[in-house]
Amino acid sequence: MPSVIEDRNRFGSGHRWRVLGIGVSANASFAAALSGIPTTAVFMRADYHIGTSDLGCILGAMGLGIALSELPWGLVTDRLGDRKILLIGLGLTGLVLALMALFVSPLASGVPSTWLLALALFFVGAIGGSLNGSSGRAVMRWFHEGERGFAMSVRQMALPAGGALGALILPTIAERSGFQTVYAVLAAFCFVTTAFAWAWLHDPPLQAARAAPNSSTPLQPARSPLRNGQVWRMVCGLGALCVPQVAVVTFAAVFLHDFAHLGTASISGSIVVFQLSAAFTRVWSGRFTDRHKNRRSFLRGCALVTLAVFSALALTVALATSAPASAGLMIVVSTALLIVGGTVSSTWHGIAYTELATIAGMKHVATALGLGNTFAFSVYFLTPLAIPLIVNQSSWTGVWLGAAAAAMLAFLLFPKSASVL
Repeated sequence: MPSVIEDRNRFGSGHRWRVLGIGVSANASFAAALSGIPTTAVFMRADYHIGTSDLGCILGAMGLGIALSELPWGLVTDRLGDRKILLIGLGLTGLVLALMALFVSPLASGVPSTWLLALALFFVGAIGGSLNGSSGRAVMRWFHEGERGFAMSVRQMALPAGGALGALILPTIAERSGFQTVYAVLAAFCFVTTAFAWAWLHDPPLQAARAAPNSSTPLQPARSPLRNGQVWRMVCGLGALCVPQVAVVTFAAVFLHDFAHLGTASISGSIVVFQLSAAFTRVWSGRFTDRHKNRRSFLRGCALVTLAVFSALALTVALATSAPASAGLMIVVSTALLIVGGTVSSTWHGIAYTELATIAGMKHVATALGLGNTFAFSVYFLTPLAIPLIVNQSSWTGVWLGAAAAAMLAFLLFPKSASVL
């Protein structure tokens, strides 16, 4: 057994940045599939011979898998440790994607059924759901309280960054090489990250010293997060504020194609812009809230700004529909608002998960993060199902008004600022 001094020399304080890098890489590898595959929606409709309603079911399948698996994965991670679960999750996610490349890709010899595609994506989500709690637990254990907002925001930055990478390359790959190559590339991302995680992800030395004495919430609360009212308010607010983000992530490509009549390059470019902007603002928000100790007020502020942006987007879409003479200008404005809305509705994630983990305490970090993602990805499943129905009933105006209403609900649910955060 190595001594504490040997552990410190081998995995000193600087090693926490490698651990953060693993958390970022793991989330980015998964996000490239989660947020990247929807950017191929136009080609998916054509290659798999499916309609928009079926497309909503398929794109929501990953979200359903994550929603059902996150809490069980969190409970197991708190019991078995983050290293084991993260390695298992990354490796198996890569394996499922590799199998999809072999057996669930449309080829000249035949097109897989809609249900087989949905089932495969469900398993990608169900296995990939392990990565949030395990990577979050590792980061929370390696970083002090004064650094956790920044570290967790950097980790969450990987989601839009991975989504941007997926949006940048996957539509072109789908168009030129087909979905077999799409799934193979995504599998390769997971396998490479698994190798780095095997080499670098370890337990921190002197774990007890990582607990911050000035945290606003006891780090080892007696009660489970499942019986904590503040935890439930946070996860409900978190889920509500995911609605506008998921609406943009899953149906931006379809909206920009069907409503704005943009081409593949313009659609990919627009999605890349808001994903990269979201990645930047997530990192900035972590540093900002660490410095000002204002996580709760920041969350409520993000909800209000999201409400304003999506209300404006709904208005511009309505004007473009009702006044054809101004349609060109309104399409430009609505595209810009979509980019801004996608950015704002993605900025707050690292802050919300940091506050959620702080409320729950270090002993229950993975469970709390799993509960939060259960709500988030329940929304990821339900929102793509609802959007085609809303479009058929009230056009895209109703979709963006619904996103604005969800942001208002999040504002009401997020707990108000405490005297000390």
